[in-house]
Amino acid sequence: MLIGRVIGEVVSTQKHSAYESLKILLVQPLNLDGSNRGAAVIAVDAVNAGIGDRVLVTTDGYAAFTSVKLPASPIDMAVVGIVDQVELSVGLDFALAPAPPPDKSAGRN
Repeated sequence: MLIGRVIGEVVSTQKHSAYESLKILLVQPLNLDGSNRGAAVIAVDAVNAGIGDRVLVTTDGYAAFTSVKLPASPIDMAVVGIVDQVELSVGLDFALAPAPPPDKSAGRN
């Protein structure tokens, strides 16, 4: 699993039938301090997340397709939670930094 920030939605006119009723999100993985970690990933949305939300993503295929109730589907990542806060085992408790506002110049209105 990983923590990430939803940075966009993926729109596709041609796709596998398993994806027909699903929202597909572009998620930027994050370090615990809120900084970006690696390249963005694509995941189906099981919790109605939106752009800017901090989310929990399962990277296990079985958990991913089970979370959207589509057994044996070609799905390997799914957003399964919206993260409000992370509590570390050393007793520190912090909220992730607020997500930046969506980039309106990217062509989405």
